[in-house]
Amino acid sequence: MTGYERLGRAIDDSVRRMCEGKRVGIAFSGGLDSGLVAALASRYAESVTCYTCGTSNAFDVVAAKDASERLGLPWVHVRITKGIVESTLREMISGTRTTDPFTLSYELQLFCVCREADEEIILTGQGSDEFFGGCAKFVDTSAEDCDKLAAASVERLMTVSIPCEERIGEYFGKTLCYPYLEKDVLDEIGSLDRDDLRPKDMDSRKIVLKTIARGFGFDFLAERKKKSSQYGSGTTDLVRALARENGMMYNEYIAHLCDSELRGEHELRRGSVINARIDPIVKVTAENILQHNGISPSEAVERLYRRIIEKGGLDI
Repeated sequence: MTGYERLGRAIDDSVRRMCEGKRVGIAFSGGLDSGLVAALASRYAESVTCYTCGTSNAFDVVAAKDASERLGLPWVHVRITKGIVESTLREMISGTRTTDPFTLSYELQLFCVCREADEEIILTGQGSDEFFGGCAKFVDTSAEDCDKLAAASVERLMTVSIPCEERIGEYFGKTLCYPYLEKDVLDEIGSLDRDDLRPKDMDSRKIVLKTIARGFGFDFLAERKKKSSQYGSGTTDLVRALARENGMMYNEYIAHLCDSELRGEHELRRGSVINARIDPIVKVTAENILQHNGISPSEAVERLYRRIIEKGGLDI
């Protein structure tokens, strides 16, 4: 293996410790992150089965079937359809107490995989996007802005995504393993030049991990194109269609399901849902200031709206 040898060995050792001599499942999108985990696991595990959640012709399903065949690993399509997506969301909300629409959108696939998998141990590629510069928002940013965005992404990963996944694992009696989040791996990532991890364009995202995959002899994994799980699986399109049928926006529909499943719980005494898109640097910078002052984003938005009402406009 050439290029980033110590980091590559750390990832390989991490996978080995998690699966050596065991039957394991892989939450498998067919992309670089889970593909490399599956490929390395096949060297050490008693058995490896790849599980992909998605609609019949979803991007991830097509990619995962091809990747599993090229890796010589058994593959299971965890099929999700319009007819079962609402009941699945309701079960996830009720079973894990997850209510955030965005979190539900990208964790629904793991929920389905854990429900389907026979194995007690499930390995995932979680953390790769955050630590290897895989997000589109990192592209062509200054070093300072990229670090700020990455820090916010890691914070969400560790305080929102991983706790949600731990609840999913507990609900189904599964042990979730994260090779890219092991201390030895993170220490090696931390020792790299930050410019090596900062993508200059869309094709250079996760260039370090791509180099490592090629070093292990998995060149085809380094060339894989990838969509976010909620889009690559096709699940978000299904939920949006159901929302439209019910005369609601996506977030409003999710809030309706949450209220229905967890009615009466103090945590769900919610207000209206606001959909807004803003510059990610503005968002991160502002939320850091709000956090320092002990104010939640919801509180800040409500204060803004109340000032707009008081002043009759945006001249505030």
